[in-house]
Parts: sequence; C-alpha cells; structure tokens
Amino acid sequence: MTGPSVDLPIETERLVLRAHRMDDLDDLARFHGDPEVVRYVPWPVRDRAATEETLRTKLEQTVLDEHGQWLVLAVELRSTGTVIGEVLLKWASDRQGELGFAFGRDHHGQGYAAEAARAILGLAFDDLGFHRVSATVVEGNDASVRLLGRLGFRQEARHVDGEVFKGSWITVLHFALLEDEWTARISRPS
Repeated sequence: MTGPSVDLPIETERLVLRAHRMDDLDDLARFHGDPEVVRYVPWPVRDRAATEETLRTKLEQTVLDEHGQWLVLAVELRSTGTVIGEVLLKWASDRQGELGFAFGRDHHGQGYAAEAARAILGLAFDDLGFHRVSATVVEGNDASVRLLGRLGFRQEARHVDGEVFKGSWITVLHFALLEDEWTARISRPS
C-alpha cells in the first residue's frame, strides 16, 4: 500500500515543522521532562535517556505509508532554531486522520500551537486529501479544548471514565473537523 506523500519541511510565519534530528535532544528533554507539559499527553515524564530513546523512534516517523502510522514533526522556532514542541498527524484510516500536539511550557499562550496545528491541518486536508481529522483530549485540558475550538473542531463525544490514563480512569473528549468545514473556514475573508 502506498501512502500519501508528505513534503517537508512545512514553514509558517514563525515556525518550521520538520523531521526530528538527533541534535533536537536537549530541546525535547526540556519539555518531555516537564510534569506540567506531559500531564495530558500519553507519555510519562521522561529523563534525558528516555527522551533520547523516544527521539530515535521519531527519526523514522516522517512518512505515512499505511493506516495507523503517525507523522511526528519537530516544531522549530524560526527566529532561534529551538525546538519548542511537536505536532503529530496519524493516518487513521481511509481519508481520516488524528491530530496531536505538545509544546514546552515557555511557549504556551503565544499562538505557536495554533500556528503549527493549522499547518498540519492544511497538510491533512489540502495536500493529503483527508476527509476528516479528529482529536482526543483528556477532560480538564482546557487549553487544548480552546485551541481545537479556535481551529473549528466540534466536540462529538464525552466518554465518562472512558479509558485508563496513567493509572486512573479519565473522561475523554472527542473532537472532529471535516474537510468542507476546513475549506469554509479558510475561505472566509478575515
């Protein structure tokens, strides 16, 4: 099976979304090891060695060859060359994707996550021809809920005690954005 083609890097006004490199380790270790950053993401707080091990896997996550694969990109701040976060796109099934993101705490509240997510949604809908992109959020992660709302996602479900997350039952919120909703959103004059 041949997957959709992904042209990297993806550049925005302030960011470069690109494949990870081993020299990203110091930047990644800063936010992968921050309990506040990883509070709502699937991975645990990581020390430098665990971050390096994970980084080696991410070096290969630059293509979408088959359903179930994740495209995992470093989000680099153009002005400094610092990796401030990561954005992810899963090829979930036929013309369907899933969005994910995590950013260092020093870079929260500055619009970087929205800028990176918009670029990935452009890739998903405009370049790869996806019909639907979903996102899953742990209830209580209000910043991500607000971000998804600004991006045009709508909440489709709330599953109380929907899964075990880091050893506890959590309520899971499911969001989605359709291709025609994306197209209508980006074609509106500002």
